[in-house]
Amino acid sequence: MSRPPLPPFTEQTAIEKVRLAEDGWNSRDPARVTLAYTEDTRWRNRVEFAHGRAEVEAFLTRKWNRELDYRLIKELWAFAGNRIAVRYAYEYHDDSFQWFRAYGNENWEFAEDGLMRFRHASINERPIAEAERAFHWPLGRRPDDHPGLSHFGF
Repeated sequence: MSRPPLPPFTEQTAIEKVRLAEDGWNSRDPARVTLAYTEDTRWRNRVEFAHGRAEVEAFLTRKWNRELDYRLIKELWAFAGNRIAVRYAYEYHDDSFQWFRAYGNENWEFAEDGLMRFRHASINERPIAEAERAFHWPLGRRPDDHPGLSHFGF
């Protein structure tokens, strides 16, 4: 199975890869999202370490069962060869309707077939009032005309 665009990345293909990852995560479909990762993918996400697609799918299922009305924006930070660095922010609320905004950075490494082999994420979040929300689009893919992170100063 191949998952274009493939490394080595150009600026344009790195931007495309980042947007495809954002679109997948905004689907909030763990089974779909895990198909972008190698069978033996290795993740570090805050204090959790996941190895393999099954653990990643379980992680994402837990995540999106807690993080309701999740909306994410990713932006390319840097790229070289088969690696991409991104920064991102996402908003969600918990089951008591407390809203949060999370900010983070990820370092990705891809296999030759375009599947992500390594994902290292560092994330911080803070509670926000509903009125502070910045990501207003119907659940699912962020519309092309919706501002990105740089617009918000995130």
